[in-house]
Amino acid sequence: MFDHDEDLERFVEKIEEMIRNKQYAQLRDLFLPLEPADIAEALEEAGEEYMPLLYRLLPKEIAAEVFVELESDSQEMLINGFSNNELKEVLDELYLDDAVDIVEEMPASVVIRILDRATPEMRKSINEILKYPEDSAGSIMNMEFLSLKKDMTVADAFKRIRRIGGDMETINILYVTDPRRKLLGVLSVRDLLLADEDDLIEEIMDPNLVWATTMDDKEDVAQALNKYGFLALPIVDLESRLVGIVTVDDAMDVIEEATTEDFEKMAAMLPSDKPYLRTSVISTWKARLPWLMILMLSATFTGMILNHYENALAACLILNAYIPMLSGTGGNSGTQASVAVIRALSLDEVDFSDLLAVLWKELQVSFLCGACLASANFVKMLLIDRMLLGNAAVTLPVCLVVCLTIFFVVVFAKCVGCSLPLLAEKIGLDPAVMASPFISTIVDATSLLIYFQLASALLGI
Repeated sequence: MFDHDEDLERFVEKIEEMIRNKQYAQLRDLFLPLEPADIAEALEEAGEEYMPLLYRLLPKEIAAEVFVELESDSQEMLINGFSNNELKEVLDELYLDDAVDIVEEMPASVVIRILDRATPEMRKSINEILKYPEDSAGSIMNMEFLSLKKDMTVADAFKRIRRIGGDMETINILYVTDPRRKLLGVLSVRDLLLADEDDLIEEIMDPNLVWATTMDDKEDVAQALNKYGFLALPIVDLESRLVGIVTVDDAMDVIEEATTEDFEKMAAMLPSDKPYLRTSVISTWKARLPWLMILMLSATFTGMILNHYENALAACLILNAYIPMLSGTGGNSGTQASVAVIRALSLDEVDFSDLLAVLWKELQVSFLCGACLASANFVKMLLIDRMLLGNAAVTLPVCLVVCLTIFFVVVFAKCVGCSLPLLAEKIGLDPAVMASPFISTIVDATSLLIYFQLASALLGI
């Protein structure tokens, strides 16, 4: 593993020097101790000029694992340079779920080549998985798993594992099925090792199963793996037949993808499936512009409120100085609450039925936060703004208006911030899109209304 970018840079410089000196055998040996993910990182850093050569130096088994770790653009570039035999060798070493992931990301011309060189069994399995919706468990499951029969002995099970286990991605978890492939139980290799050779599988298997269906949401499946600490989760079809498994590495990819998408939505961006540096300027512009346009237009409400209270601002100019602070405090307060609730939603800790409980908790928190912020700002306005900076316009009534506004804005913002994600989920919208951008826009307008209403009442303007 490369601890720092400097380590990777030095490693790539060493690779380039060995290529110039044509030290190919030593270069091959240099890669052998590394993990596939680290080799892929080094190949990406070396760039397209050296990547094909470096990839061909790798042993066949390692090469397939490295291929899976490469970015889709690099995979496409290598496939275009492969001969038919080289492509077949890579495909033969890939696990089915990895092959499906590659097919989903490749352009049509590359997909045709991949399917043409794949074995009939792999081609059939790939086509079957591609029929499932993109967000379903079926789309990420691996159809290569090891199943046993309940009337097998432990010795029979070990014979089966030795015979076909080498082609499986994981053999740590074993599933017991009946002749119709109905799921009966689960056991681990550890259970087999600790049992006697003549024990029946039925006697040592665990019949208490947790499973998912092919049409379940893949994020729910990933959360289930995390919740129960499983290495794999069995996937059954609508007739309760075992058709595949989702492993923990697939679940990690789903969680990473979902987290990235949520962050992009919370930042008012259309989600992107490419790394930042590999995304073109035009694509980035297209992802950001729509939300920025919507938020810019919605922010006109703030301008309308300021125009409406133009005379009040002219009568007490000092009020202008505190508008940015009020808007910022409100937006930050709302975002804090929304992020906490969105996280709780994603982990299935809360749902819409908990709305009142969530509101009550955030209301209590907002009272404490609002009171502390208002008190601190009151002291700051008197000591710094009035006494230290000598601003005579900062009077006690003005301090009272600003500090009361802070209190009410924090309370309002936290209530809005915790409610919007729950309401969005209830009506079928993504809670992430209701986060900071919309909350800030709503809170900005409301904070000004509260501010000027209090100023009108307490300052008589």
